[in-house]
Amino acid sequence: MKIGIIGLGLMGGSLALSLKKLPFVREVVGYDHNTQHQTIALKRQLIHHVVDFESIKQCDVIFLAIPVNAIIALFDDLVDISEQTTLIDLGGTKEQILHAVPATIRHNFVAAHPMAGTEYYGPDAAVEDLFKDKIVVLCDLHESGEHQQEVAVRLFSGIHMQLHYMRSHDHDRHAAYISHMPHIISFSLANTVLSQEEKENILLLAAGGFRSMSRLAKSSPQMWEDIFRQNKTNLLHAIEHFETELTTLKHSIKDDDWSTLHDRMKAANTLQEIFS
Repeated sequence: MKIGIIGLGLMGGSLALSLKKLPFVREVVGYDHNTQHQTIALKRQLIHHVVDFESIKQCDVIFLAIPVNAIIALFDDLVDISEQTTLIDLGGTKEQILHAVPATIRHNFVAAHPMAGTEYYGPDAAVEDLFKDKIVVLCDLHESGEHQQEVAVRLFSGIHMQLHYMRSHDHDRHAAYISHMPHIISFSLANTVLSQEEKENILLLAAGGFRSMSRLAKSSPQMWEDIFRQNKTNLLHAIEHFETELTTLKHSIKDDDWSTLHDRMKAANTLQEIFS
């Protein structure tokens, strides 16, 4: 099959590298509105060729590896794709995207969220095997066409991802706590430290804890602004719950209530049991 990827950044470029290895994929072509991204993608051999948007629409499979608002904005330009085309998005939110898919191409569309990535972005950040052994969540898959379901499962299985199925509403709620809130906290932490400390002190004193927690603050502002917009309600609920927990710890310290503080930290320790 011939695969087209719209968006040649970290996700799109890394996906291209993985798909090129599959024996049943004869060609991977790409399109990006940023011509510099196209040049870098070709130089790094992420894709076989750069093509224009109309040519992408002739591919057997089209991946949308672009910010979530851009995915929605692009739908009207994709309503004339073939009935057999499989259209797969990689966005970090799902419910609003699925609501926006035109009815005429809903059977073409597969809503996927690969739980993979780094804090870097752009085609220079693309790496091989980014998706290997990672989870991909497929949302409301029963609403996609039978052919499109089979194609998506074959491709994601082929690049060695673990497939999980979920309703889009549930996905966005869970993602708010596990993915979106950690990013907003990291951005906030970075700005807090930057407003209080000189660069020299940060470099001198910042150890593993700060580096780990601030790593996500390197992420693309454009991509994450779109995600926060689309998942606003769920994200606000998550932030409010976080504020409640943070306030409890703050008051424990303020009131010398070390017993409560200790208990809350001990409760947090149990998170590691989930990952062990």
